[in-house]
Amino acid sequence: MNPAEQLASGLRALGLDIDAPAQARLLAYAALLDKWNRTFNLTALRAPDKAVSHHLLDSLAILPYLGEGVLLDVGSGGGLPGIPLAITRPDLAVHLLDSNSKKTAFLQQAVIELELRNVTVHCRRIEEFQPAQPFATIVSRAFAELADFVRPTRSLLAADGCWLAMKGLLPHEEIARLPAGIVVDRALPIRVPGVDGERHVLILKDAGAVRREGV
Repeated sequence: MNPAEQLASGLRALGLDIDAPAQARLLAYAALLDKWNRTFNLTALRAPDKAVSHHLLDSLAILPYLGEGVLLDVGSGGGLPGIPLAITRPDLAVHLLDSNSKKTAFLQQAVIELELRNVTVHCRRIEEFQPAQPFATIVSRAFAELADFVRPTRSLLAADGCWLAMKGLLPHEEIARLPAGIVVDRALPIRVPGVDGERHVLILKDAGAVRREGV
């Protein structure tokens, strides 16, 4: 299958109804990512034949779990999963955060070329990032450890918001090391067409923040 056929087939397998213009924009993003990845280290995966499965479909597998409100993609790197999510949810305000200036230069170029009016790019360390309002959803594919993902972003999450953590095997030991008050609301297996091995999305919430909001 060519990339367009692979994408359309994968979206059907995921049960996602994405229109043709958005699919074309997803493929344009994958091509742009491949072009820039030849010069800059945007992603560890450099095989063009795996871009649809391992970049686009893997990112979009969490689309059904996105709610309303503003989304933050932490350590966005090459824009995964934030840009695919922004392309398929033009109603959603998406913020991409990364401290690497070369990566954020790519992200800004992608936003311009793909005309993503719902995306804002920030070149900041998490500790220095001071948004105007908290985020309804915080997502990342870049953090190896759950605690390292939620701890520095805890103050950025709205009281009724959630983190979406994308993982392979269900990380029982990482869950046990989560900071006090952080709870796993749901741990859901996902099947990504073309990606071997187990994949999970963990939906995490700050129970302490919910209680404080209710006081």
